[in-house]
Amino acid sequence: MSDLLWDDVKGFFDPGLMGSLPDVRVPDASVADWQAVLDLVAERGWRCRYSEGERVLPVPRADVVLSRPAEAECPVLRVWPAADVLAIFRFHTDDEVDFDVDLRELQGQERLDVFCGFLREIGRRLGKPVLMDPEGDSGRPVLGFDVEADRVVVLADPQVR
Repeated sequence: MSDLLWDDVKGFFDPGLMGSLPDVRVPDASVADWQAVLDLVAERGWRCRYSEGERVLPVPRADVVLSRPAEAECPVLRVWPAADVLAIFRFHTDDEVDFDVDLRELQGQERLDVFCGFLREIGRRLGKPVLMDPEGDSGRPVLGFDVEADRVVVLADPQVR
């Protein structure tokens, strides 16, 4: 059963309205939450690639990544929860797990279900909401995983942007 119906939320997946790379985040996170995400990626067997600049490296522990010097390049973890769906995690800070998705990869009910499943897995593992904001408009989530409802829900009117 789908958390969301494509026809009800397709406005949130319009790159022309939302920007092509909306911000997805878990607020009030910790190093332990980041590690839980890394563990989830490994346990689920999702294809991934960790890099620091141009160097591709094995995925380190979260505490190692998040303790890098301030002037160091921001590491990136690319995760494919499905063959053509990519989430790009950026280790900016330890108090918010954040990643981008490309709305062009999330068109239609099947891809929406993959995306909702991905948010659900992360939210359940952390026991925290996972929120999607329009690109560059953090703090105004349009949808996200609701811990109490145990599903992805609409948080804004899809017709208003």
